[in-house]
Amino acid sequence: MRDSNNIHPEGKAYIITGPTSGIGLATAFEMVKHGTLILVGRNREKLHKLQTDLEAKGGYAVFVVCDLSDLASVQRAAVEPIVGLHNNAGISPLRPEKMPRAGIWPCHQLFRAVRADRGTVPHLTDGAIVTFIASAVEDPERKPAKILGMKGGWYLSAEASVRGEWLQGGSSMPGVDAYATSKQCLLAAALKFARETPRLRFDAIEPGIIPATGLARDANIVVRFLFSQLMTLLPPFSKFRSTPERAARIVTNILTDPSVKTGVYFDEKGQLVLGSEQMRDPAFQDRVAAETRALLSRFRHGNVHHGYDDPRGEG
Repeated sequence: MRDSNNIHPEGKAYIITGPTSGIGLATAFEMVKHGTLILVGRNREKLHKLQTDLEAKGGYAVFVVCDLSDLASVQRAAVEPIVGLHNNAGISPLRPEKMPRAGIWPCHQLFRAVRADRGTVPHLTDGAIVTFIASAVEDPERKPAKILGMKGGWYLSAEASVRGEWLQGGSSMPGVDAYATSKQCLLAAALKFARETPRLRFDAIEPGIIPATGLARDANIVVRFLFSQLMTLLPPFSKFRSTPERAARIVTNILTDPSVKTGVYFDEKGQLVLGSEQMRDPAFQDRVAAETRALLSRFRHGNVHHGYDDPRGEG
């Protein structure tokens, strides 16, 4: 690890969660050109290797092994002002599951990462930008959702989502509603944060259909092959095909552009896009935020007893 006096000439620091594979890994190699990186994840060996690889290319990086409930610890690792946070970590379960791998979990991670009381918000400089990886599948009217046979988000409540329960009438594919709903709630939360914390900028990026990421790691070998190789080469899927490197360039452009406004959603080409009608409803955004914060508060105080794990064990 570099000496604290050996800082990036730009005098800036950026946090990246989930940086050891896929879009997060590609983003790390793009973003290291712009400042010191604070790499946040659970696997010490992978984080250390990434840090070494980045520094071998002349970059500046430190890593923090922690769960997202303790992201304030990154401030102790930072030697420069934190001007950006990229929330990349996420999973795509193939079946509805309970905490900590429930489909709503990425939204809970998001709140843990940036909530005002104990998260990173107090440590971000004014004007800093916070970005999230979203997905078109939350909107049943978007072409990527339609061609994949998805029917958008089916949010019932934060607590119901933790139990793997969704509104009836969604997709017949196991886990799909969980994933789409988590992305819908993540987008809603990002827009809620943009409204309630005007000193910072909160934006989301839809990376497109990217083969060979870790999202389908729980699938069998046939499904992984179909998704990672065959499916994304064929029309109409190929139109939305992208790569971690292409997504990383878009993320980097957004994180380093001071003119980017808050509450903006970008597609896989870096163009402005709208999310689902429900997600854009401020009342829905407020509800998702209030229910998630209440649920996390109950976890924090040990008042939840529904047979699922405390999410603080998940990073």
